[in-house]
Amino acid sequence: MIPKVFKEVIDLGDGREISIETGKLAKQAHGSVVVQSGKCMLLCTVVSNYKQSDVDFLPLTVDYREKFAAAGRYPGGFFKREARPSDGEVLTMRLVDRVLRPLFPKDYHAETQVMIQLMSHDDDVMPDAMAGLAASAAIQLSDFPFECPISEARVARVNGEFVINPTRAQLAESDIDMMIGASADSVMMVEGEMDEISEEEMTEAIKFAHEAIKVQCAAQVALAKAFGKKEVREYQGEREEADLAKKIHDMAYDKVYAIAQAGSAKHERSAAFGEIKEEIKASFSEEEQADFGGLISKYYNKAEKAAVRDLTLNEGLRLDGRKTDEIRPIWCEVDYLPSTHGSAIFTRGETQALATVTLGTSRDANKIDMPSYEGEENFYLHYNFPPFCTGEARPIRGTSRREVGHGNLAQRALKGMIPADCPYTVRVVSEVLESNGSSSMATVCAGTMAMMDAGVKMKKPVSGIAMGLISDADSGKYAVLSDILGDEDHLGDMDFKVTGTADGITACQMDIKVKGLSYEILVNALKQARDGRLHILGKITDTISAPAESVKDHAPTMVTRRVPNEFIGALIGPGGKVIQEMQKETETTIVINEDPVTEEGIVEILGVGSKGIDAVMAKIDSILFKPEVDSVYEVKVIKMLDFGAVVEYMDAPGNEVLLHVSELAWERTENVSDVVNMGDVFDVKYFGLDKRTRKEKVSRKALLPKPEGFVERPPRDDKRRDDRRGNDRSRDRDRKPRRD
Repeated sequence: MIPKVFKEVIDLGDGREISIETGKLAKQAHGSVVVQSGKCMLLCTVVSNYKQSDVDFLPLTVDYREKFAAAGRYPGGFFKREARPSDGEVLTMRLVDRVLRPLFPKDYHAETQVMIQLMSHDDDVMPDAMAGLAASAAIQLSDFPFECPISEARVARVNGEFVINPTRAQLAESDIDMMIGASADSVMMVEGEMDEISEEEMTEAIKFAHEAIKVQCAAQVALAKAFGKKEVREYQGEREEADLAKKIHDMAYDKVYAIAQAGSAKHERSAAFGEIKEEIKASFSEEEQADFGGLISKYYNKAEKAAVRDLTLNEGLRLDGRKTDEIRPIWCEVDYLPSTHGSAIFTRGETQALATVTLGTSRDANKIDMPSYEGEENFYLHYNFPPFCTGEARPIRGTSRREVGHGNLAQRALKGMIPADCPYTVRVVSEVLESNGSSSMATVCAGTMAMMDAGVKMKKPVSGIAMGLISDADSGKYAVLSDILGDEDHLGDMDFKVTGTADGITACQMDIKVKGLSYEILVNALKQARDGRLHILGKITDTISAPAESVKDHAPTMVTRRVPNEFIGALIGPGGKVIQEMQKETETTIVINEDPVTEEGIVEILGVGSKGIDAVMAKIDSILFKPEVDSVYEVKVIKMLDFGAVVEYMDAPGNEVLLHVSELAWERTENVSDVVNMGDVFDVKYFGLDKRTRKEKVSRKALLPKPEGFVERPPRDDKRRDDRRGNDRSRDRDRKPRRD
């Protein structure tokens, strides 16, 4: 018997719907829902242990996986099962985690898992846009301590009109691709890419998405009510000692304020704060330290945060002595690495990124193979954040989710500025060598310069900046911070990263930690970010004002050539013999793709220097060579035969034709060698296909003067010859079989 199913339907306003149902699947989970739009179905389950973990943070795991069976496909690779998550799945996990995590109580430390699976795929539905809705809906059906329902929605703008959760086809025509995460009251997360839009346009897109999210939050409340809202579980929270908190605040606040006011460097400041903390710990007896445990450190950190925030709100000063809108000193350098195709260093304060560029063919494109999307990226960026960049020594366990997310943000910031006719596959790698605030934005700046250094014809240079916000709801004061430090990232109420050209925004990433942030403050923050962005852009263009005219001498040059479909086989050769020999002889890389529209072959030739490329182009010209009737061509004798000479067109090496003995000279020729020899070069006239032999005909004698008194033999009577052949065949039919 199928159990009772509870269901809510969300109208997207254009004939599409999203349904949320529960009661049928995964009932042993603490909460489970199936979210469906069209044929796309996501199953989300949530479980949280009832015992608190012995850690001082929330051990939350958000896992998003796309099952290949959902799209009727097999996983690639040797083992035919899903393995480690793809970058696309990791990015979706991050989007959901960033909205959920702040809504759990700060003292809730139970191991919690949110697992979202794509169970059925629809080509017209992008499943990542519904992952946040699925996660929150499942939590609403659980007994978790969770502040309020949230949801996420993708917003696009197609032909000037905003669209919620667009199809992939609509997204391809859009100039905005943004994911918004919010509750009914507040926007909490924004991430996306844009085509040089203004700050006001970005704000309007956020507002539009928020209105749709409010409807989705209401549907979750209705579903939980119909299902039966569970009582929130009781858990043992963190110990609190109000008197101890006040005592430590009074001991630390003024000292921290004074150090923060002095405006020192990162390591000097950290050491000074550490001394204050140790002094406070030393003021307690060993018994008190054992009794209070980690409370002393916890309350000291709260006092430090309060002092630093108050300094900024009261005096407009920051930890390193800057004003709120001041950018740290910047220096840049290009062409630093001698062997790379392009390189650049971008240093801003205590943050430094070294970017390299590698140019390749379409064969080097980044292939994406997910159940929800298959394709290739001809521009991609990888971001590395080693431990030494923050002065730490810690284990290295592969690429972290943070590295995937930051690299993707920088990639989205830059990719719109790569021209559509760029012949190369471009790979940018950013090595973060120092970090104290927004290495992802340093990556954008270094990546821009490295590509211009490599000769990539970027439409416009791109810069990026990380911003922060400190606000006080009681006094109404707020301060927007340009180019934030790592410490300011943790103590602020909002951190957001904005990238763009001189004409508009190309990408953004925001995490908003305060409720009810006004759109007025958001617009002001974005405008201050624009001023900072343009300042940084000026430093970039002072270093390199435009893309290099050509690639470096040691970098490969790319030439593309279109070849009619019927010649592709000749260019490749049997078993790839021709193309392989060409690559070996010319030291080039040759890739042949088919144009899906014209079905022409697109030949990519990549080589260092022009010699090899010219040789390949000459070979292609030779293969494509078609002599014209009545035209004269220079040829060379390459083979001698009894009945003529095989000649090669000088303009198309490899193209051969038979020069028959009868076409060598007007006089009767007994021996071919009486007229021509191996290696001789002369002109011939091309007559096209001979009607009698159906072979190409060329003539040397046609270009020679006819000897005086020469009498040309009359042409044969083809009809008489055919009659003779017919009579011969008749005689053959009448002939009796031979006796053996």
